[in-house]
Amino acid sequence: MRVRPVSPELLVAELAERFADAAPTRRLRVAVDGAPAARPDDLAAALIDPLRTLGRPVLHVRAEDFLRPASVRLERGRTNPDAYYEGWVDEAGLRREVLDPTGPHGSGRVLPSLWDARADRASRAGYLELGPGGVVLVSGTFLLGGGLPFDVVVHLELSPAALRRRTDPDLAWTLPAFARYADEVAPADFADVVVRADDPRRPAIVEPGDDPV
Repeated sequence: MRVRPVSPELLVAELAERFADAAPTRRLRVAVDGAPAARPDDLAAALIDPLRTLGRPVLHVRAEDFLRPASVRLERGRTNPDAYYEGWVDEAGLRREVLDPTGPHGSGRVLPSLWDARADRASRAGYLELGPGGVVLVSGTFLLGGGLPFDVVVHLELSPAALRRRTDPDLAWTLPAFARYADEVAPADFADVVVRADDPRRPAIVEPGDDPV
């Protein structure tokens, strides 16, 4: 493999062009997967305007807005890494309200958020229409390995040292969950695009090839 350093701006431009060129007559479901420390929500948000400029309607959905209710999410405690890894995101709701409607035979009628975790109640969001050719960017943590139907997967990879360094101390209890994810799912092995994000100012795209890393 080759590791090609890029600027944050070039990373966004290259991803936007790739997504804009993919399946232009149908909707595209893109996962932007990574630990919170890798800022997947920020990358997805940065892609919105470039994609629109390139002629693709865009909807950004955060997995954080599809968490389960606190009574379910925190049943094993507020700082249980296994519960965090296995069951915080309502994958069934994300599939039902976002990914199935934007699939090949979907209606295009998308619910952009399902649950307000801070208020611990339904978000009361209204449905939005994403027409043919639209791109839905789903950003968040642990998006892979559960069978969610994405067309393109971007994984933001952090080394264990960078993950520890960049994770908020109050969230250090989540680190074992990311170790499980790397071991059990190995997202970098099957993502369409892998971005090494140890330094947010100097990302690098991992590409197939024979050159040494």
